Amino acid sequence: MTAETQQRILAAVDEGFDAQLATTQAFVAIPSTRGAEGPCQDMIGDLLRERGYEVDDWHINLDELRDLRGFGPIDHDFSKARTVVGTYRPATNAGKSLILQGHCDVVPTGPLEMWETPPFSPVIKDGRMYGRGACDMKSGTIGALYALDAIRKAGLKPTARIHFQSVIEEESTGVGALSTLQRGYRADACFIPEPTNGTMIRSQVGVIWFRLKVRGFPVHVFEAGAGSNAIMAAYHLVHALEQLEIAWNERAKADRHFKDVNHPINFNPGIIKGGDWASSVPAWCDVDCRIAVLPGWSIAECQKEILACVSAAARDHRFLSNNPPQVEWSGFLSEGYELVNSEAPEAAFARAHQTVYGGAVEDRAFTALTDTRFYGLNYDIPSLCFGANGAAMHGFNEYVELDSLRKSTKATALFIAEWCGVEKA
Repeated sequence: MTAETQQRILAAVDEGFDAQLATTQAFVAIPSTRGAEGPCQDMIGDLLRERGYEVDDWHINLDELRDLRGFGPIDHDFSKARTVVGTYRPATNAGKSLILQGHCDVVPTGPLEMWETPPFSPVIKDGRMYGRGACDMKSGTIGALYALDAIRKAGLKPTARIHFQSVIEEESTGVGALSTLQRGYRADACFIPEPTNGTMIRSQVGVIWFRLKVRGFPVHVFEAGAGSNAIMAAYHLVHALEQLEIAWNERAKADRHFKDVNHPINFNPGIIKGGDWASSVPAWCDVDCRIAVLPGWSIAECQKEILACVSAAARDHRFLSNNPPQVEWSGFLSEGYELVNSEAPEAAFARAHQTVYGGAVEDRAFTALTDTRFYGLNYDIPSLCFGANGAAMHGFNEYVELDSLRKSTKATALFIAEWCGVEKA
């Protein structure tokens, strides 16, 4: 690709950036928490149709996914779950095909009064866009769409097949991405513009979600000693799992990518529910937990270690020793992923990055996970993850930095052109 062609594409990104931000704001304004992603998928479908893409919009059938590698159990209403894919097909195939993917699901906001501005009324202030999903990852999804637009506005068209995929469930199971593979979508490479602060994800953890179901013995609180408090018993199990976290972090010191990362294995008791009355010793407590695993670790073996940890802690408890808790797998059963066999797409991205950023891309060992794992682990499709800067993902006052978004959009556009090839439209 000539320098003149590159500059035309970069100029087209600049020319379309105000429209890109307006579309991003409209996308962020949709409260697409789990189970409520439909309006976002409608919007993406409309945007793709307006641009002439061939749109595939379908309801996900869990029965078709259960036996696939990486499937995680679903314990919520899934009847409205949809995936949307827009496909561009060139007149002649001369380049290499590409999957561009973003997820439209966002995590809950938490108490609204703790946000400076309403999370679903996105605000642009001081070079940032604030709102739930502004960083993770609605700005990246729309950025990829406008990267494609920039190629067209530069008077060019890709010479390879492109699938633009909008998925759900990235934040809890990943079955949205898995559904695209079950549907038959494949490409020579995948690119996911998650907010990576301008780094390339070289290695990422996997994640296991599980629920501790603890039962107690209820009595009136005036004779609390005669009962067993399920909430306090749950704390006993949580403390034991914290020791497992310590052991796994020791094991991580031998991993070539994570050995220099401080505390890559994070255990999080994220949701707790229990009891029925303040003056009754609680008879039940459920704790939803998350723990990371490293690439190469067996999910099945890690599950066994979790069960063994909980069982050992229960045997050391007055009530639980005779009333053992249950462990339910409640979401992610996801392996870690290391980017391998990716020399060709990485070389194409390196050229794009050099042009936009003026240097080499920095690698990152990531202590969270992305959907890239499905493509690499299931089908050996090299899956790159690179995106803009931002902060407060999953927290209050989430934001994306707009200058970095402009740059990451430019890098994405040049990568598409480099990888897929372009010709005069």
